[in-house]
Amino acid sequence: MRTRALPRRPQVRLTELGFGAAQGGNLYRATTDEEFAAAVDAAWAAGVRYYDTAPHYGLGLSERRLGAALGQRPRDEYVVSTKVGRLLVPSPENAHQRDSEGFDVPASHRRVWDFSRDGVLRSIEASLERSGLDRIDIVYLHDPDEHWEQAAHEAVPALLDLRDQGVVGAIGAGMNQSAMLARFIRETDVDVMMCAGRYTLLEQGAADELLPIAENRGVGVVIAGVYNSGLLSRDQPPADAVYNYQQAPPEVIERARRIAAVCETYGVTLPQAALAFVRRHPAVVSTVVGVRTEAQVTETVRRSDVAVPEELWGALTAAGLLAVAPGPGTADQPN
Repeated sequence: MRTRALPRRPQVRLTELGFGAAQGGNLYRATTDEEFAAAVDAAWAAGVRYYDTAPHYGLGLSERRLGAALGQRPRDEYVVSTKVGRLLVPSPENAHQRDSEGFDVPASHRRVWDFSRDGVLRSIEASLERSGLDRIDIVYLHDPDEHWEQAAHEAVPALLDLRDQGVVGAIGAGMNQSAMLARFIRETDVDVMMCAGRYTLLEQGAADELLPIAENRGVGVVIAGVYNSGLLSRDQPPADAVYNYQQAPPEVIERARRIAAVCETYGVTLPQAALAFVRRHPAVVSTVVGVRTEAQVTETVRRSDVAVPEELWGALTAAGLLAVAPGPGTADQPN
């Protein structure tokens, strides 16, 4: 599978398709150890070498499972990213309950926001212990929306020290918005941003500021949430489709269906076009897709391999369905 290097950290190379491991933390429903291991095996066989996780995903379950699945593979052949900002604090008194933040796991720990230097160091130490890995390649600040001051002035300097020491390979932030990601690039020394849901076939808000400044300053962008929580994941969006983690409004579903109809006339499906679109921007170094099973991995790789006709983008723009016409594609140009 093709790879791209982070412009500022060329030793960190990401495959164009990344494995999102939130489902390995039992996102929305339980996944077995065997199912998750089979998904990682399938991704590895397909050439995927970038894997993303976080303590938030299943209260550490995703990190434990991912570390176990990758542990016997050559460490220099893959890249792992995890996140800081939510410390996991034991709460055994709640272990009989289920987690309240969307993961089907016992509420044996609670999440505590902490972007302090000590919090960052403790979080990374805990992630290394849970995963069993010897190092973390990329560390993202996880959803610092309400914590700019502490994240920018305490967490980033702590991560810079770890990067300079070689403990981590690259640093950045991962969020469901693009404005603060652009601010991190303007005001701090980051290497890579993970933008979820704000640059997709359905909405291109990140193209206003984030992607241009990232390209200009040599900061890589990883696109997550490419299907906008599911709305773009099927050939024909159903009436109960999810958009941004909620029931999609009728007008948004209708727009997605119109996009799907144009895609069909060019011989591609909506999810195939969704994956192809985001990779065309030169600032985008990888696309992380959440997968749960071997079958989902196989389907995602198949979609990713489809060649999308250039004429599709112009047709979508002319129909008023694409606010930003994509620039020349970069997916076919490994570096």
